[in-house]
Amino acid sequence: MAQPHTPTPADLQKNATESHASSPSDERGRTALAVGVVEKIAGMAAREVSGIHALGSGFSRTFGAMRDRVPGTKSSVGRGIKAEVGEKQTAIDIALVVEYGVVIPRLAGEVRSNIIEAVERMTGLEVVEVNIAVNDVHLPDEPDEEEEEEPSTSGRRPRVQ
Repeated sequence: MAQPHTPTPADLQKNATESHASSPSDERGRTALAVGVVEKIAGMAAREVSGIHALGSGFSRTFGAMRDRVPGTKSSVGRGIKAEVGEKQTAIDIALVVEYGVVIPRLAGEVRSNIIEAVERMTGLEVVEVNIAVNDVHLPDEPDEEEEEEPSTSGRRPRVQ
């Protein structure tokens, strides 16, 4: 009568490798990503590109600036970004303000490439499109919309009402 074969550590490793190869990790559970996760990653990736002044439309930047002044709230990294997230793919829309003097088509290509690389690397999702809307150009002598004008310290009545 043959003795039962006791598996060696090499046999166990071989069996474990074969079982993982035949059943990918996708079949052992599901990972769901919130839309805000993709929007934040895309926002950070966009901000890494030189030549961007701000993200979002004028209204969203103004509203965000007011919200950021409320104690206890955090600045929204995903401001100006909209994402649609499926199980395997995502599509991203981004609105931005560029600095005067940048070549917009080149900047848009860099932003698109950076967003795609970051989102795909961090989430495993396929980015099917990144649509970019340039809403404004920030001029060098133009104050930021988010900066408040300094109040008059002289106490004089304003000349114009």
